[in-house]
Amino acid sequence: MKVKRALISVSDKKGVLEIGQALKKMGIEILSTGKTAKLFRENNIPVTTVAQYTKSEEILGGRVKTLHPFIFGAILARRDNPEDKLTLEKSGIKPIDLVIINLYPFEKVKAKKGVSFEEVIENIDIGGCSLIRAAAKNFQSVGVVSRPEQYRCLIQELESNRGSLSGEFRSALAREAFETTAQYDYIISQYLSGRNQKPETRNQKIGEIPDEITLRLEKIQDLRYGENPHQKAAFYRFHGRKAGLADVKQRQGKELSFNNYLDMNAAWEAISGFNKPTAVVIKHTNPCGMASAETLANAYRQALAGDTLSAFGGVVGLNRPVDEETAGELAGTKFLEVIIAPGFSAGSLDILKKKSKRRLIEIPGIAENFTEKEPDYRALKGGFLVQDKDFVRLNEKDLKVVTKVKPTKAEFASLLFAWRVIKHVKSNAIVITQGKRTVGIGAGQMSRVDAVKIAIMKLKEIEINKNHPLVLASDAFFPFRDAIDEAAKIGVKAVIQPGGSKRDEEVINACDEQNISMVFTGMRHFRHQ
Repeated sequence: MKVKRALISVSDKKGVLEIGQALKKMGIEILSTGKTAKLFRENNIPVTTVAQYTKSEEILGGRVKTLHPFIFGAILARRDNPEDKLTLEKSGIKPIDLVIINLYPFEKVKAKKGVSFEEVIENIDIGGCSLIRAAAKNFQSVGVVSRPEQYRCLIQELESNRGSLSGEFRSALAREAFETTAQYDYIISQYLSGRNQKPETRNQKIGEIPDEITLRLEKIQDLRYGENPHQKAAFYRFHGRKAGLADVKQRQGKELSFNNYLDMNAAWEAISGFNKPTAVVIKHTNPCGMASAETLANAYRQALAGDTLSAFGGVVGLNRPVDEETAGELAGTKFLEVIIAPGFSAGSLDILKKKSKRRLIEIPGIAENFTEKEPDYRALKGGFLVQDKDFVRLNEKDLKVVTKVKPTKAEFASLLFAWRVIKHVKSNAIVITQGKRTVGIGAGQMSRVDAVKIAIMKLKEIEINKNHPLVLASDAFFPFRDAIDEAAKIGVKAVIQPGGSKRDEEVINACDEQNISMVFTGMRHFRHQ
């Protein structure tokens, strides 16, 4: 398709002179709106203004510039349709073969500090979106360029085809054009949704899962591979939102992998919101050791001691900037894939950078409470599951003592720590703690008693302080008393669980028989993925 006439109307003038010079060289007539036309004339590029072409001036303070039958007729006319051709001839409309548009910078304007609502609304592009959609609809006859990043490809296409655009190229441009307008509309919709929290046209209450969800993601980087080397992978973030793992600073080490991101996310969620210095060691998205202490170094020592074998090749999450003492502990660990923290002191970097392949990741918000409003999305074949994040946090007053023996103050504190840890462990999950450190974790088992046995096995591999009580947490109710009997053998003194089993009485009796206290939470912490 030979390009004889092009319409150019751009908000962002970057690269537009290069386009104008290229079209001039090929003898392509240019139509343009006011400021762009002025720029062309100042640079000796022949141009006809839209107002001259339509014989209609802009109105409503520039709100209406290109919305005219002469413009849209020239774009939408089907070149192989005799009636369309006759209509153009009768009206004196010359076909437009190429439309080059970029839209008002709505996203940039709304992000300005102190910007007024009126200014934001004026930066909703109407004519530009309409032109893009019209040209994209008629891609069999018209080329449409909707982003400055496409200019170079356009020039190359025109030069290699002597001023023509191939059908394949026009089709690709049309697809990208509809993506551009869809993304633009999404940003506007999100802005207006943020201003108006009242349900209106749909019978949907505030806080409910919405009837429809539109996700807009942008690629940050390609990854070396996915979970396995034969799988391709990339990391995307929510468009325009630079937070969480989309806002990391890598201080050292190899490129992050797909699995690194999964483990880093698990580490972030596990340690967020703790008041005391806290450390977690993650392996395959499960905590294998976690602890809170008075110093970060001590928290890490205790977390690592919870399962030194499993920590090999793990990801460490810390909720305080890394100091030299903590760096010394980390450097002494045989092999760690990634260390994430809100910061690293200069001295700690000197220590940790001695192993150049180890990834050191700085995440500014990692010490904060992880309570963003974005739901939890789980991809399935053919769709998504969506749920609220599991943010519920219990206090001692929320627990119901169901046994004859009541937990001591120290046991209550340890039980609540175990309950915070267990929601990050794959179900069926069992966590044994001593004070505010894990000493045995059983994760992802098909039976609960097996999870207990694995947690006990891990406990027997480490040194524990016999002067402090052991407590046990279960992410869901005990279906039988067998798990309590196993826990009693190693001296567990207190248990926290949701309750709700038809055999609760049997389980409570097992605790009473063995002088173990038990509290019910009334809620569970399943984690299936």
